[in-house]
Amino acid sequence: MSWSKYAEFLAFAAVLVLIPGPDFAVVTKNTLVGGRRRGRWTALGVSSSNLVQGSAAAAGLSALIVRVQPVFEAIKWAGVAYLAYLGVQAIRSARRGQYAPLDGDDPPRAAHHAAGWRQGFLSNITNPKVLVFYLAVLPQFLAPGAGLGWLLVLAWSHTVISLAYLLTLVTGLHSARRVLMRRTVRRGLDATTGAVLLGFGARLATEHV
Repeated sequence: MSWSKYAEFLAFAAVLVLIPGPDFAVVTKNTLVGGRRRGRWTALGVSSSNLVQGSAAAAGLSALIVRVQPVFEAIKWAGVAYLAYLGVQAIRSARRGQYAPLDGDDPPRAAHHAAGWRQGFLSNITNPKVLVFYLAVLPQFLAPGAGLGWLLVLAWSHTVISLAYLLTLVTGLHSARRVLMRRTVRRGLDATTGAVLLGFGARLATEHV
């Protein structure tokens, strides 16, 4: 693989991560609810999932999962159910409209951080479209006969770019948190986030990936 091809992949990956998806919605929700630390741990959860899926694709495991239809369908419907769960939670929060006062960032509680990481990881690991992306896109930037090492370099580079973008997103959201956390604004954001998550789940349910 040439360095020019690697640069092309980096540019492609940078554009790709800017497209909002379920990970964007979950990171946004958790940052507004729990503050910068919660948002960062959610971003780390998403990136951990990318690392697992990219490594699995490089090792050939993803191709096996895609070929074994019952396993693939199980992952798909688990993703649909989880996105629906998060979407319903957000909409219920918007309907109640009851929010704790904003006292700064979230306290450094291990359980609080683990919950953020778990939501980020699960929202991404149960999306089979990510597996398909790695299987379909990575080989296009490789020369014939390229080894496992270059596959891992591409997959991990995408993970690093995604993490950098999500952490930047968290910083921006946290800076505007006092405005975004006003009750009327927050209810609108919760309702919008819930609808978006339900929409992603419905699209995943109806798509043949």
